[in-house]
Amino acid sequence: QVQLVESGGGLVQAGGSLRLSCAASGTIFSIHAMGWYRQAPGKQRELVGAITSGGTAKYTDSVKGRFTISRDNAKNTVYLQMNSLKPEDTAVYYCNEQLRFGVKGDYWGQGTQVTVSS
Repeated sequence: QVQLVESGGGLVQAGGSLRLSCAASGTIFSIHAMGWYRQAPGKQRELVGAITSGGTAKYTDSVKGRFTISRDNAKNTVYLQMNSLKPEDTAVYYCNEQLRFGVKGDYWGQGTQVTVSS
């Protein structure tokens, strides 16, 4: 059974930074692309960015230059470094084991809340 556990969310002022982590178990983590998604109240879940098994990442336009996805295959963990946070980044953030790069799979974490105050 694949399990994904996110951590690292919290309350931060605009302009601040947070690093989210997603620890995976029950899967061969190193062969899977991983994605980060977010869902704000009243909105659909959206892709923030994804990283290939080899470590190449792509991002949605709204976070380019501010967010960085990385992974440590030895620790079965994917990270989302978020800098220059804005109030519109406020959402629950989820990681996802991708079917293939950019295509969400069936396995999700429980989510971690990120709140950015102005």
